[in-house]
Amino acid sequence: MDNRKFGYIRVSSKDQNEQRQLNSMQDAGINERDLYIDKQSGKDFNREQYQLMKRNLRKGDILYIHSLDRFGRNKEEILHEWEDITKNIGADIVVLDMPLLDTTKYQDSMGTFISDLVLQILSWLAEEERERIRKRQREGIDAAMQNGAKFGRPKADITDAFVNAYNEWKAGTITATAAMEQAGMKRTTFYKLVKEYEDAAN
Repeated sequence: MDNRKFGYIRVSSKDQNEQRQLNSMQDAGINERDLYIDKQSGKDFNREQYQLMKRNLRKGDILYIHSLDRFGRNKEEILHEWEDITKNIGADIVVLDMPLLDTTKYQDSMGTFISDLVLQILSWLAEEERERIRKRQREGIDAAMQNGAKFGRPKADITDAFVNAYNEWKAGTITATAAMEQAGMKRTTFYKLVKEYEDAAN
């Protein structure tokens, strides 16, 4: 039986490059039936199509991915998956935008060592870049907060409308639902303020 070529594509909801990945897979001569696409983020490898593709992968088959970050985000997980596919299953991996990461070129131990070394370096760089992005985002949020920007839900205040509605509700002249409408508040906000108001009164 001939060895098969598989293609794996992962696109997150924010990605617009699915077509680019598809084109590169078609250029590599991969049959459409052997293409697996996951449309979700790459935090882990519990992705339906990825797991299905892996179950179909046999020794001597070739798995094509567009770039290393399509494979995953976590360095340890990427290295674990790479080893599982190349060593345990015995299939090859070709990373289309990184010619050095093409295990079909390496049939000797030195070649495999080079491939593994390149993978380690690239995984580390990818993780470092994500850390830098996270740090920049954190610094941006901190700077914005120092300048008075507010994040999350605005804090609800006890207003005159709330006090009036509360008093009528407690007196039994209106229902709780009517009191919420009168105060212009949602149920959770209303009861949160009731607790605050009663705690302050006590």
